[in-house]
Amino acid sequence: MKAGLTSNNVYWLMVVVLTVVSAVSVFLPMGSMVENLPGAEMPSSKTLMALGTAGLMVVVYGGLGWLGLFLWRRLGYPDILDAVISQRQRLIRPAIIGALCGLALVVLDLVFSRWSPAGKLAHPPFPTSLTASVTAGIGEEIFFRLFFISFWVWLVSEVLLQGKGQDTVFVIAALVSAVMFAVAHLPSLMFLYGWQTIVQVPLIVLVELLLMNGLIALAAAFNMRQYGFLAAVGIHFWADIVWHVIYGLLG
Repeated sequence: MKAGLTSNNVYWLMVVVLTVVSAVSVFLPMGSMVENLPGAEMPSSKTLMALGTAGLMVVVYGGLGWLGLFLWRRLGYPDILDAVISQRQRLIRPAIIGALCGLALVVLDLVFSRWSPAGKLAHPPFPTSLTASVTAGIGEEIFFRLFFISFWVWLVSEVLLQGKGQDTVFVIAALVSAVMFAVAHLPSLMFLYGWQTIVQVPLIVLVELLLMNGLIALAAAFNMRQYGFLAAVGIHFWADIVWHVIYGLLG
C-alpha cells in the first residue's frame, strides 16, 4: 500500500466504490427473466432510484460498517491495513480461496440442478454480473461480517461475559451470520421463480441455497478474523466473479 494510506482511508474508499457501482447498476439490464415478470416495472425513474441507492449505501452501509470496524478493533482483530498482515495474506490468498469457492458453487449447482425443479440457478446478465460481484463483495461483507459479527461478539463476549469466551462467541456469530446470509438471498430467488410463499420453495433449493451461501460466508468470516476485512471482501468478490460472471457467461 502507498505510504500515508490508512485503514480508514481504505474503508471509506470501499464505501465510495460500493456507492458509485450500486448507483450505476440501476441503469444496467437485469435480464429477460426479471424484466418479463409481472410487476417488474421500475417503481420510479432510474435516476431517483440511483440516488436513493447511493444514499442508502453511504448512510446505512457506510455507518454500520464504520461501527463494525470500530468494534472489530476493540476486540483486537486485525485492522484493514494491519502491519503484521502481508499483501499476500490480505489480497492474493483471498483471491485464490474465493476462486476455489466459486468453482465449488459451480459444482454444487451442476449437481443440484439434476434433481432440483429450479434447474440451474439464474445469474444476472453481463455486465450487471460484474457490478453485482463488486456490490455484494463489499456491501454484504460490510453488513453480514464486519458489522454483524463484530457487534455480537462485542456485546456477548465483552459486555455480557466480561471478556470471556470470545473465540466461542465468534464461531456462533459466524454460523448465525452464514444462515442469515443464505436466508437474505431467498426473497430474490422466490421472486425470480414465482414462488409466493416459502412453503412453495422446494426443500432441495433451500438446502442448495444454505450450502452455497454458507460456504462463502464461513470462508469470509474466518479469513477476516485472521487477515482483516479485505480478506473477506476478496473471497466474496472472486467467488462471485467465478460464479456469476464466468459461469454466468458460459451458461
